[in-house]
Amino acid sequence: MADIIKLLPDHVANQIAAGEVVQRPASVVKELLENAIDAGATLIKLIVKDGGKTLIQVVDNGKGMSETDARLSFERHATSKISCAEDLFNLDTKGFRGEALASIAAIAHVDMHTRTESSEVGTHIKIEGSKIVSQDVAATPKGTSISVKNLFFNIPARRNFLKSNQVELRHISDEFHRVALVHPSIEFHFYNNGSELFNLPKAGHRQRICHVFGSKMNNRLVPVNEETEVVKVSGFVCKPEFAKKSRGEQFFFANNRFIKSPYLHHAVSAAFEGLIKQDVYPGYFLYLEVDPSSIDINIHPTKTEVKFDDENTLYAILRSTIKHSLGQFNVAPILDFEHDPNLDTPYAYKEKEASIPKVTVDASFNPFQEVEAKPSGRPAYQKPNVKGWENLYEGLETPIDTESFSSLEIESDTLVQGNFYKDAEGEIHAAATFQLRRKYIVSTVKSGLLVINQNRAHERILFERFLGEITVKEGISQQLLFPMELSFSKQDRDVLQEIGESLTNVGFVFEELDKETVKVTGVPLVVAESAIGTVLDRLISDYKEGFEGNMISQAELLARTLSKNLAIKTGDVLDTESQLALLNDLFACKEPTLSPFQKITYTIVPEGDIEKKMN
Repeated sequence: MADIIKLLPDHVANQIAAGEVVQRPASVVKELLENAIDAGATLIKLIVKDGGKTLIQVVDNGKGMSETDARLSFERHATSKISCAEDLFNLDTKGFRGEALASIAAIAHVDMHTRTESSEVGTHIKIEGSKIVSQDVAATPKGTSISVKNLFFNIPARRNFLKSNQVELRHISDEFHRVALVHPSIEFHFYNNGSELFNLPKAGHRQRICHVFGSKMNNRLVPVNEETEVVKVSGFVCKPEFAKKSRGEQFFFANNRFIKSPYLHHAVSAAFEGLIKQDVYPGYFLYLEVDPSSIDINIHPTKTEVKFDDENTLYAILRSTIKHSLGQFNVAPILDFEHDPNLDTPYAYKEKEASIPKVTVDASFNPFQEVEAKPSGRPAYQKPNVKGWENLYEGLETPIDTESFSSLEIESDTLVQGNFYKDAEGEIHAAATFQLRRKYIVSTVKSGLLVINQNRAHERILFERFLGEITVKEGISQQLLFPMELSFSKQDRDVLQEIGESLTNVGFVFEELDKETVKVTGVPLVVAESAIGTVLDRLISDYKEGFEGNMISQAELLARTLSKNLAIKTGDVLDTESQLALLNDLFACKEPTLSPFQKITYTIVPEGDIEKKMN
């Protein structure tokens, strides 16, 4: 039998490795930024075009590389971070696998300019699909500049799986945030299609968080600080009242590296138990420092999943530390031993009842009595003289002809084909309704018993209404008596601007004030004034999460999100009129049987089934 096992060519092996390291443009951004940090850079610039599909460029002022190192950096498993296997258990750098540049060069066009401080000239290398096109001497500033162009140019199938430019830019921003938040001592600049998105100067951790997510975060943060033999915990958690429906502002960093840990996230949620609802998530920015030998960061190619030696102890420390911080800063309920007794009601007045104010009236006052003007000069009350008031009663003395009503016919309710009835005004309705467990609307119909899920039914009604308003641009807006100013982060402002036209068609009216504040002057009729901020926050978070996994239009996605956030919820009490209105509106929809999320809105229990149950 002929030999069938053979070694893969280098370019094929590199493309396979690239599939593990580079899933999308954000993966390239992460690797290049981490290499710049490992090079000791104090200034890093990130430049992207078309969501990273056309260009990703990272420029730093780090140590740079010699001519030989620049060439070797694109070889597989070439690294300066480790020299033996034992070094894997004592890592203090980010890039150590030696696969990033080799994998990126296998699926893109790469240009590198680099120079060390001791060299007078630098090196310029051009690579296309793992093939070195040229290597020349070039005049370049100290540090390294890497440009990655035409990502996945030789793997069109992978390029077709990329999302829109806005979605890919959002993932790049997420990776940029993860790197920038853990390195506040480094100055970062982020440019997209020629415009500056972020300009982050050197600062502390709290200032860096506010620079990334807006100045509004400053009042939301509660400091966390604890040092033990196992771990040193520092950072901030957000106050309970600012917990959100989405998992947006949640960051764990272990030894200056962003990590994902559902187990530690549960520890944070346990610390907030009793302070937030079950369906919301607290925000946090927590930095953990542990012994490098007690953590394994080499269990996943992206190095975001880690393994701790003693997770149970870490869980208990993290939970108790956060609970202590919430209590220390008067966020959680605690016993107040510093209460000022001077603010209490005096003892002599505790049993004293409040005196009822006395109101005096002139019992002899007659508004119909003509009185002469008072000496004070004020005009006395004069009864208005309305002339011709007798004309209002002309024709009423004519007797009514009751014989003309002899041929009057009263229109009775007519039966519509189906399960419902039509009254004299053409309104379709059921015989009667009542609410069951504040969740279902129950009514009788021709074929049996009708049971409607009030939440899903209202979602369907609002979905079709909002979708029509976005499409035909005829949304009705109610103007606010006092405009509301809301603060958003830079990323949320970009999302709000992206969907601004559709929101305007629904009925929202915005006025921009500055880079962080937006003034809302009008809202749709179904949005309460007190819920404007909550609705917009949920709208932005749902849009960021939903636009990625659904191949649907922006209008349909917004209509779904608005209907989900504004629909009647389970537990809301509805009066009889509201129940009938909900029933009529549901069966006036084009698709009344399903909610926008493809769930059944109602069911009919046949009369025959009821008879069988009674036998």
